[in-house]
Amino acid sequence: MADVLIGIAGVMIFFAVLFGVIRLVLGRTAVDRVVAIDMLTVVSIGMIALYAHVSGRFVYIDVALVYGLLSFLAVLAIARFLEKGP
Repeated sequence: MADVLIGIAGVMIFFAVLFGVIRLVLGRTAVDRVVAIDMLTVVSIGMIALYAHVSGRFVYIDVALVYGLLSFLAVLAIARFLEKGP
């Protein structure tokens, strides 16, 4: 049963990456692209967590937490830049 759920999670992550890349390519504004990149980072954090569970090496959860923090700070910096304008 757990293998089926892990497989379903993998398929859902694949579709999330696919839709995120589509939004990144077809985004009309810079804000659309920033949101797409932020979504892709969240999905990659989920991918890291899924890999940590499958491999049994939970040190990767720390990597996912640091990556999430850095992603959050990067999105804040980009939002501040876009708010001020070029």
